[in-house]
Amino acid sequence: MTNNNLSDRTPTPAELGFAMPAEFAPHDACWMLWPQRPDNWRYGAKPAQESFVAVASAIAESETVFVGVNDDQYENARYHLPAHIRVVELSSNDAWMRDVGPTFLTHTDGRLAMVDWEFNAWGGLNGGLYFPWDKDRRIRGKIAEMLGIERFISPLVLEGGAIHVDGEGTLITTEECLLNPNRNPEWSKADIERLLCDFLGVSKIIWLPRGCYQDETNGHVDNLCCFIAPGEVALTWTDDVNDPQHGICQEAREILEGATDAKGRRLEVHLLPQPGPLTIAATEASGVDRLSGSKPRQPGDRMAGSYVNFYIGNSVVVMPLLDPAHDDKAKTILEALFPNRRVLGVPAREILLGGGNVHCITQQQPRSHLIKYRGGTSV
Repeated sequence: MTNNNLSDRTPTPAELGFAMPAEFAPHDACWMLWPQRPDNWRYGAKPAQESFVAVASAIAESETVFVGVNDDQYENARYHLPAHIRVVELSSNDAWMRDVGPTFLTHTDGRLAMVDWEFNAWGGLNGGLYFPWDKDRRIRGKIAEMLGIERFISPLVLEGGAIHVDGEGTLITTEECLLNPNRNPEWSKADIERLLCDFLGVSKIIWLPRGCYQDETNGHVDNLCCFIAPGEVALTWTDDVNDPQHGICQEAREILEGATDAKGRRLEVHLLPQPGPLTIAATEASGVDRLSGSKPRQPGDRMAGSYVNFYIGNSVVVMPLLDPAHDDKAKTILEALFPNRRVLGVPAREILLGGGNVHCITQQQPRSHLIKYRGGTSV
């Protein structure tokens, strides 16, 4: 149904001249969180913490990295992370900064702002992945305070991994996620499009039907495809017609190749091989604590592994290493797609075991000449 309350005449970010830039645009920083949930990360998250350190270290070759940490893990994180990575006390329920962190906006006058979406842990009490999520819900506001930037509060339930933009007016998302009744059941597709345009400054939305097979986020687009340049996207792909992922890839490719962006360009689609299929081993599942309210990890469960789940830094692309049979091919393709950046592979199975990957645990902060870091503060 259409919600008439959407006609509130408070100026929208788009009307004020703000828009979300592409990930491949220049950054000032990258934000991450520190994993510690024993009911999601095996063996008290120690193996996952090693992977997070590797991701943070790789990105730090390109830009400033902030890692938010709960108080009881502060000393541990500070010990394991390199000294040039900035560790800040920032309480969270889990470590998915892409989804719980801010969606940053920029203005032509150099100002930085953010969107504070509603968050319900990927479905709330109807299929969500954990409860409570109160600490995650406060992260965006805290970062706005730390940076001293404007925060636009949106009524839309949305995680950052559900969207990708080209910085020139085009957004890609999936119906499986944003039209899921466990997100925004009170709004129509047209209502959601309007909110996306109002808050992100986009004018063209390309809807894909589904995300990756067995993706517990209800089909985040950042695991399926992403913009790598204006008019160009990378798409995960398998030729195996017996794999349930094949049909998903096929329909996405047809839609993308048949679409035009906000500038009227046809999209060029680059294919990245799918790793695996990858499943959880019994030894991996046995290391996860069984607690009520969290998603169980069972031996044999298929994981939604994807090489598309990479991070584009200023001078590097940090990609997950997931499958020795396909890692090198995926890296070679990415090196051709990003000739001016170094492609760094990071062992990432431990991140995948928790339900996501490199892109899911990171959030880029776009460049703004008004944000300067001096002695650990922003002015």
